[in-house]
Amino acid sequence: MKKWLTLELSVIVLAGFFTIINSCKEKTGDQKEVAVNETTVDKKPTKQISEAFKEYWYAGDAEITSYSLEQARYGEIRKGDAVLIYVTEPFSADKQVKADNYDKSNVPVLKLNTTKNYITGIYPYSIMTSSFCPVRNDDHAIKVTFSSQEWCGQVYAQLNNRSTFEIASHSYFESEADQNLTLDKTVLENELWNKLRIDPESLPVGEIQMIPSFEYIRLSHKELKAYEAIVSLNKNGAVGSYEIDYPELERTLKIDFRTEFPYTIEGWSETFKSGFGDKAKIMTSTATKNKTLKTPYWNQNGNNHLSLRDSLGL
Repeated sequence: MKKWLTLELSVIVLAGFFTIINSCKEKTGDQKEVAVNETTVDKKPTKQISEAFKEYWYAGDAEITSYSLEQARYGEIRKGDAVLIYVTEPFSADKQVKADNYDKSNVPVLKLNTTKNYITGIYPYSIMTSSFCPVRNDDHAIKVTFSSQEWCGQVYAQLNNRSTFEIASHSYFESEADQNLTLDKTVLENELWNKLRIDPESLPVGEIQMIPSFEYIRLSHKELKAYEAIVSLNKNGAVGSYEIDYPELERTLKIDFRTEFPYTIEGWSETFKSGFGDKAKIMTSTATKNKTLKTPYWNQNGNNHLSLRDSLGL
């Protein structure tokens, strides 16, 4: 009798478990973005996730924040928009893509999609970077991708975190063209935007080796490698800052964020050389926060949802 009771309870538990998993999928149409529920992921005895984190990031929404962008490009300031889209999701540890189905090896990640759009003269720039970091904050980003589209052509780069950093990069410029390389693991500038939202105290400080953002590397045509960086964290007051200085690159990035959870990003500034040859000059790009929405945007793709863009000031 006890044996049958135990078997029956096991079946009930498994049925409930797969009900949770299936609830995270669309019944029809293409697979959509879904914020992963903590109950669907394998629990590892590493770093604990706070209840506040679970309540905010596993509520079934993404966090979307728009920014007014002033971007230095070709020696002039261009006005545009930037958007940061944060959402949790299950990530396939093997394929390093969003997992379609539950597997005990899936890794819960905090994903950041960053978009920038601005005009240079007659033609537009459209830029997107994605970074995927374990929510337990116990490793480097699992994956980083970057793409830039403008009328001259396209540039794409992807990093996969395996035994080393495996990187594939493609460019319409002959000097860059198609590249495959490996780098020793070190701090990625792209992952710090995720880690800041998880725990600012986990951010590295001091003199370290860091791989700059893919956006900067590709648009400035610099060598993709680690550079010396001097990094500081300031958490005094309601708004703190995280600052990265690359002496060799003559570049500084400063991210302003709320010092209380959920550590929202209020804006940023990036100072670097912009322009060609002897006419290049030190300029500063800035992004200023406009609006934030917590919403399941993947379900909001009808014409009746266009007003949500107005809510974001886009």
